[in-house]
Amino acid sequence: MFSKILIANRGEVAVRIIRACKEMGIETVAVYSEADENSLPVALADERICVGGNAATDSYLNQRNIISAALASNAEAIHPGYGFLSENPDFAALCEEKGIIFIGPDSNVLRTMGDKDHSRQLMKEIGVPVVPGTEILHDVQEAKRLAAEIGYPILVKATAGGGGKGIRVVEREEDLEDAFLSASREAENAFGNGDVFLEKYLTSVRHVEMQVLADAFGHIVCLGERDCSLQLNKQKVLEETPCPIMTEEIREKMMAAAVKAAKAANYVNAGTVEFLLAPSGEFYFIEMNTRLQVEHPITEEISDIDIVKWQIRIACQIPLDFTQEDIHLHGHAMECRINARSTGTLDFLHVPGGSRVHFDTALVQDGLIAPYYDSMIGKLIVYAANREDAIRKMDVALCEMVIHGIDTNIEDQLRLLRSENFKKGKYHTLSLPGILTEGGSELE
Repeated sequence: MFSKILIANRGEVAVRIIRACKEMGIETVAVYSEADENSLPVALADERICVGGNAATDSYLNQRNIISAALASNAEAIHPGYGFLSENPDFAALCEEKGIIFIGPDSNVLRTMGDKDHSRQLMKEIGVPVVPGTEILHDVQEAKRLAAEIGYPILVKATAGGGGKGIRVVEREEDLEDAFLSASREAENAFGNGDVFLEKYLTSVRHVEMQVLADAFGHIVCLGERDCSLQLNKQKVLEETPCPIMTEEIREKMMAAAVKAAKAANYVNAGTVEFLLAPSGEFYFIEMNTRLQVEHPITEEISDIDIVKWQIRIACQIPLDFTQEDIHLHGHAMECRINARSTGTLDFLHVPGGSRVHFDTALVQDGLIAPYYDSMIGKLIVYAANREDAIRKMDVALCEMVIHGIDTNIEDQLRLLRSENFKKGKYHTLSLPGILTEGGSELE
């Protein structure tokens, strides 16, 4: 087992990893920007090293400074969390070059599965269904010809990156050229790769992802699904497990496809295979997230498996000590992402409690919410025996939560939770704007 791990991240995920390390008897090193000097992860870690200025490019994305911090502190491994450098193959390769263990898949796997075109081709080769689409396109006229064959609406989609960047929905041919060029520019600026392809834009579908764990000895298990369909601007807002419309037959097929995908990619560590689930029961591979997911805690709730601890064990070459047959999923878990809508200092903070209720966050009383990073400031997670009880428990927890000093999306989360369509489990990837628009109709 490692004796010391550096956490190359910030906020609630850094706190989550530090706590797991403490429970495993592993010392931790927190890296931080100047803006985060007084943050909770910095206070909790055994050691702390400033790696740059306020901007993420100067600190949490500064590969050489982070590697230098790991070497200076004699950390044997780096846990990247999610976001920032977590899916960066160049950073993983730099870790490998310097003899530091990257807690995640190796750089070759990150490169292959991080490229949406390559991963699509791999899935097609092994028989996992993919959304109808094209290979990489560099010519607008060719894109127009192929879009007409696929049929509108379509997605122009960057092969690199994530977080909704480099993606455009196109309803008509006359809008394709602008969408093609702007998606390519955005992807080039964000990821250094402007390659794009076309994909059929499927409507009335669910965004369902499968959590996998794979060790270095060829053992792969799937910990079930998460429904992540409720999104605004392609950013997830609320996730739940199990998916309200999932049948056992579809679940078994989708889990098998996820395991097959991980095996074909020679995947090692925790990963998530993402699918679109149509009302007909057909499903399509869209991408693989080669890292820990924001919403991993709800899977931990229903599986009783600590995904972060297993990430660390797998990186230590420890084999999984359970098989697929040993996994028994139970109950219902739900996560609401709490986002800041302004910056400032917290003048009052009350966190809800109770049985199987917890708030993953780095917020502290009088803490500063700075403008430099992601707007998510915490995740409220509940578990109950069934979905109806989980909704009620989440409603109570949201009503109990008090965050003064900044604006948040708590009221929107309550509006979503109390929506009749949500209560009935009748939603898809385009439903949320209608639910949250005052007087707007909810989409079936």
